[in-house]
Amino acid sequence: MTDEQSWGRVVALHSRVEQELAKALQRKHGLGLSEYRALSHLTVAEGGCLRMQDLAGAIGLNQSSVSRMVARLEDAGLTVRDLCENDRRGVYSLITDDGRERQAKAEPTYQDTLRGALDKAAADPELAEAVAAMRA
Repeated sequence: MTDEQSWGRVVALHSRVEQELAKALQRKHGLGLSEYRALSHLTVAEGGCLRMQDLAGAIGLNQSSVSRMVARLEDAGLTVRDLCENDRRGVYSLITDDGRERQAKAEPTYQDTLRGALDKAAADPELAEAVAAMRA
């Protein structure tokens, strides 16, 4: 198998799993996948906050996209923005108690859906090797 073929299978696996995660989180918890990931990173961050540019890097979004996403989280009462004490130009996203609660309720859905999506992909001969390599 060529590198291109192998990479194509990894991309297909990623796409399939992401779609299943996004559907489950939206349907059961009213959260987008990036929103869930942002809340998850904020939950474990020191003080429950991250600089916006660090949050963008952690979840793989550009600055503009993360700003729109954080605005949605703020509108829902799940995060708030705060200025950096040491650098007034730095803006932080801080998770609220409601945000922690929503993330905690959504985490089992995320974990179960991820496991199920990978199990299903492992049964597909085109994707089984990629799943096995990832799980190794």
